[in-house]
Amino acid sequence: MTFQQELSSWNPFSTPQHPVQKVPDVGDQAPSTPQLKLPRSDRKPVVMAFLRHCGCPFAEKTFSKLKEMAEQNPEVHFIGVSHSDQPATEKWLKDIGGAARVQVVVDDHQESFSAYGLGLSSLWAVLNPSSLFAAINLGKTEGYGVRPTESGSRWQEAGVFAVDANGRIAYSHRAQTSDDLGDLAQALRSVKAPVRAQL
Repeated sequence: MTFQQELSSWNPFSTPQHPVQKVPDVGDQAPSTPQLKLPRSDRKPVVMAFLRHCGCPFAEKTFSKLKEMAEQNPEVHFIGVSHSDQPATEKWLKDIGGAARVQVVVDDHQESFSAYGLGLSSLWAVLNPSSLFAAINLGKTEGYGVRPTESGSRWQEAGVFAVDANGRIAYSHRAQTSDDLGDLAQALRSVKAPVRAQL
């Protein structure tokens, strides 16, 4: 990592942007992009997290939760979408212990981010005191410290979505602040078939 790479992550114009679409609502057909083709051919439901830049502790915590849920729920397909480039994403994955059962999609031109209504955050969303304190606390209490940022933008919005077997949105959440991780448990519940009691 170089100082220039770290500095570039603070530049809101450092990464290309596609026109940002409306955030899809529950019941809408899920946007399909070259990177994210939905619905899946195997008709598995999907829980996916659009991540903040590689190196962000909130991205790491989100991805850690995805890995844990993927191990416990093989009937659901889990995806982490990175907007950092391929080399930076691969290095980050190696640093945090790999992807396990989570599919990682690299969307460094933000085509999929934009299709799901995720554009650039405001100054307040990134640098408000509550989010800054949460980042510090995350490192102290859970071990998710700040890692080097070799690619990506600190201003890129994150989000969590769930898509059912028919390709419709079952859960939709655009992060309001950098420490807003959404509700992955609710996203999973929205696409899991209810357990039927045995008669």
